[in-house]
Amino acid sequence: MRRRSLTLALSLLLPATAFAQAQPQAAPTPTATTARSKAPVVLTTAPADWRALDGQHVRIAAPLTLAGTDGLERFGQLTVAFDGRLWQPTEVAAPGTAGIEQVMADNQRRRLVLDDGSDARDPGSVPYLAGNPVLRTGMQLRNVEGIVRVDAQGRPSLQVEGRLKLPDLQRPAVPKVAGDLHIAAFNLENFFNGDGQGGGFPTLRGARTLDEHKAQVAKLVATISALDAHIAALMELENDGYGPQSAIAELLAALNATLEPAQQWAMVDAGEGPGTNPIRVGIIYRKGLFKPLGAPLTKLDGPFAEHSRAPLAQAFQGNGAPFMVVANHFKSKGCRDAAGADADRNDGQGCWNATRVESARQLNQWVGAEAARLKVKDIVLLGDFNAYAQEDPIRTLHDLGWQDAFKVAKVEHPYSYVYNGYTGRLDHALLSPGMAKRLRGAAEWHSNADEQDASGYQGRNVPGPWRSSDHDPLLLGFGK
Repeated sequence: MRRRSLTLALSLLLPATAFAQAQPQAAPTPTATTARSKAPVVLTTAPADWRALDGQHVRIAAPLTLAGTDGLERFGQLTVAFDGRLWQPTEVAAPGTAGIEQVMADNQRRRLVLDDGSDARDPGSVPYLAGNPVLRTGMQLRNVEGIVRVDAQGRPSLQVEGRLKLPDLQRPAVPKVAGDLHIAAFNLENFFNGDGQGGGFPTLRGARTLDEHKAQVAKLVATISALDAHIAALMELENDGYGPQSAIAELLAALNATLEPAQQWAMVDAGEGPGTNPIRVGIIYRKGLFKPLGAPLTKLDGPFAEHSRAPLAQAFQGNGAPFMVVANHFKSKGCRDAAGADADRNDGQGCWNATRVESARQLNQWVGAEAARLKVKDIVLLGDFNAYAQEDPIRTLHDLGWQDAFKVAKVEHPYSYVYNGYTGRLDHALLSPGMAKRLRGAAEWHSNADEQDASGYQGRNVPGPWRSSDHDPLLLGFGK
């Protein structure tokens, strides 16, 4: 972590107005014409204070990393960064520590918004991008030029001149992991199927038309099939039962369409739910290779009665020791109806953090009791915990003995989600000590989080699995 300048440190401690009053009065902002009449200021690193460059024409000789595309379709903006990605502060540092302040200051120093210079909403095209290209977070941009603008809060943007020179599009291959047992986890981003007979669109969530639904199915099948897992925990399935017209049944039929009987998928049928939320979790498995051990298990009380989605657990017997897979989806960070301990405490964890912590505690207690009853010691908790790696719910589970599969596998800088230009993990794989000993590999397939939203089935629908969801799928490999 680089040392913060005195100027930046003061800006973090003082209100923007106080900071502005403490500085010498700036000269009148040059017009764009005046700025362009001079040779551009060349930047090889992020400046300590962008305000000194307000109104200036600059050329950034250092490579800029594309950090986020959230604002492109609505505002004609891209988020970029000096020196690599911008990390969610609570992904890499614990709330309430000096470390998180350092990460926030470092992000502020390195972050820059590229702008089209227009106030128009939903621009049909962006002048600095030629031909409506496909973008991925992590791309590097070089020799970007434009006019610096700094807002009242000291946040910089660059009104881009000319067109960006983009690198060749590179996408990651499907990950491979060692081991005899492969388990995946995947948030499907609201997989709803209308009435299950081709009608009922638009749905409450997800696809708005039958054509969009067909495109969504194709992308999800391309993703899950490519992972070649034996068992998969799924999140954001429509909560519409397990009958032949349910969302999960349609997904299975599409997955099984080209598979031999011994390789086909089956669902863990909990009878109903689990839970009453419009979305639920699910578990699917290769029925020729693994057999369920006991009945499906759900927890419908406590924080899972109303806020966190009900977990679903299933024990399996395969060729080795029995094990249990638990699919999870904790309460989101949105602040609707949040109050008391669940209100946003402005520590980076968002709303409903107390509910997520209690969900973690009760999940641990419930899973431990059920596993002991079934005499199963090897357990994996999978899913969307709606908490980054250093937030209270995940730290609570670590304190209770659950091990991060990606840390055990020594994966550097794992991530599965990009939001507002910041990269992190909401999706986790947590292992009991016995399951950790069996781990042979862990990987994320960055087929979604880095892809711009417009590449998905509701946009240009680029061919293949790309942007089948807003979350990346996880893949784990285990020995016997």
